[in-house]
Order: sequence, then structure tokens, then C-alpha cells
Amino acid sequence: MGMMSEFKEFAMKGSVMDLAVGVVIGGAFQKIVDSLVTDIIMPVIGLLTGGVDFSNRFIALKGGPYATLEEAKKAGAATLNYGLFVNQILTFLIVAFAIFMVVKGINRMRRQAPAKA
Repeated sequence: MGMMSEFKEFAMKGSVMDLAVGVVIGGAFQKIVDSLVTDIIMPVIGLLTGGVDFSNRFIALKGGPYATLEEAKKAGAATLNYGLFVNQILTFLIVAFAIFMVVKGINRMRRQAPAKA
């Protein structure tokens, strides 16, 4: 069996194709979750915390005070972007919960009904 035919057999296996579809759908799902966190959840949290914009929360390690993270980056200042880190944590928690719910649903469907006597 030639190398190309082996590769074709490997690539056309169901598990490889399922993985490819999962990666594509996962990438699209990640964009939805990012938008959910950035555009819906974080503004509400900012409102509840008195207008704090977490995506613009940072500590400049060197240099003068900067009004925005963008300003600090333009000046080339080293920054600790803890607000962006908070956004990423929330994104992870939402994705983890969504995956948990999907796996829970699949496991429920896989359970077999009790055998009739």
C-alpha cells in the first residue's frame, strides 16, 4: 500500500472527519462566546461596578500614567492587562459550562432504558 493511499484511508476515517468538523464548529462557537462576554456580559458587569471597563484595566509597569491601554501600547509601555485576563476567565467559564451541558445531554441520550422483564 502506497503512502498516498494510506494517507487517504487515514484522512477519510470517520473519527478524523468528525474531529475536523468539531474543530470548525468549535472555532465558530468561540467567536459567539467571545461576543457574548465582550458585548453583553462585560458591559453589564461594568454597569454594576460603577462603569468599570474591564478590557481597559491595566497596570503600567514602567512609564507615566496612561489613560487607556491603547495609549500605553502606543507608548511601548510594558503593562499587566488584568482586565483582559478577567474577560478570558469569563469566556472560559462560559465555554466550559456550555460543553458540560452538551456532554450531559449526550450522556442522557446514551443511557439505555431499563430492560423490560
